[in-house]
Amino acid sequence: MEKIKVKICQGTTCFVMGGSVTKAIQEVLAEKYADTVEILPVRCLEACHENDSFSQAPYIYIDDEIVPSATVEKVISIIESKLKHD
Repeated sequence: MEKIKVKICQGTTCFVMGGSVTKAIQEVLAEKYADTVEILPVRCLEACHENDSFSQAPYIYIDDEIVPSATVEKVISIIESKLKHD
């Protein structure tokens, strides 16, 4: 089974608006889903520029799906859904 790729934006907007959230997401994923999820911190996903929506930071990509206003609960829900379908 191929791991689910979770790209976590580390850009300025996402860091300022959700640094503690993205840190919590990384910690939960590393602890709970280490065997099924690959965490990829990236310098910037450019999602806030593409969508012209800085207010929805932090942004995270789960495989090819963008997750605006990412929270631990939202990310876990999407991962659980993907795991059930695979």
